[in-house]
Amino acid sequence: MKLPRRQFLHLAAGAASLTAVSRIAWGQSYPTRPVRIIVATAPGGLPDILARLIGPWLSGRLGQQFVIENRPGAAGNIGTEAVVRAPPDGYTLLLVSTTHAINATLYDNRKYNFVRDIVPVAGIMRVPEVMVVNPSVPAKTVPEFIAYAKANPGKINFGSPGIGTPGHVDGELFKMMAGVDLVHVPYRGGAPVMTGLLGGQVQVLFGTASLTIEQIRAGKLRPLAVTTATRWEGLPDLPTVGEFLPGYEASAWSGIGAPRNTPAKIIDTLNKEINAALADPKMNARIADLGGTVLAGSPTDFGKFIADEIEKWAEVIRAANIRPE
Repeated sequence: MKLPRRQFLHLAAGAASLTAVSRIAWGQSYPTRPVRIIVATAPGGLPDILARLIGPWLSGRLGQQFVIENRPGAAGNIGTEAVVRAPPDGYTLLLVSTTHAINATLYDNRKYNFVRDIVPVAGIMRVPEVMVVNPSVPAKTVPEFIAYAKANPGKINFGSPGIGTPGHVDGELFKMMAGVDLVHVPYRGGAPVMTGLLGGQVQVLFGTASLTIEQIRAGKLRPLAVTTATRWEGLPDLPTVGEFLPGYEASAWSGIGAPRNTPAKIIDTLNKEINAALADPKMNARIADLGGTVLAGSPTDFGKFIADEIEKWAEVIRAANIRPE
């Protein structure tokens, strides 16, 4: 999977070849009217909440309204395609997420090429997934769970919000690295899978911190580990999966992308203001409330991050033979 990496890094830096006159002209005039941030999911989810945090910040800093527009459907492909087809003038942006890195391999009949058609602007946030089990599961640690799963092959259900969601591929990565046979049970969203887990229809879930933390604190679910490379301050005593399966790492993340050929000066302006938001204590606290940590850096940094994510999940999708619904 070296091609996506080369393409993404090229696109992240490619607009720098614009002439100085072009860069200055765009910088002086942007923005002069409202800007749309397309969220390719329904209202109320984590990407939508995040967009509604960063939008007002950008409005205040750049003097024009940043309007959040939800375009759900087809696993995020409808909203993404709308941005791909928009003029590359900085007035239509995309809330990019883990789903886009997964979809780059999962769907081979898309009308666009994410790597080619969306240029990275800035990362915003990473959120750990938490590996949680129904209290009926006797395991209290990851090694105990692995031993329990190996003693009961094909008898333990792991739930997810749907085929190809981060919770699904996180679980498949765990299965591969732990060498266990778990049965995937896809639901249609976070709320339904949580109901299934609490009711015992599924026994384990790799769910975002925002989805699981309330039930963990109420004692209704037992957390075994977080999926990020380092421990999460929200549950500081909880180990990482990687402490028992070296090299395991997964997270839900979000950022901003723009149509290919968007001028570099506009991308630089947006990147600067988003990074200023991530350095603001109040914004930092809001992100922490969502269970996240900031994902700051340059457009090139974000492009490298996405390329790594595409490569990692491509290997999992192919190895697990995941097919879209």
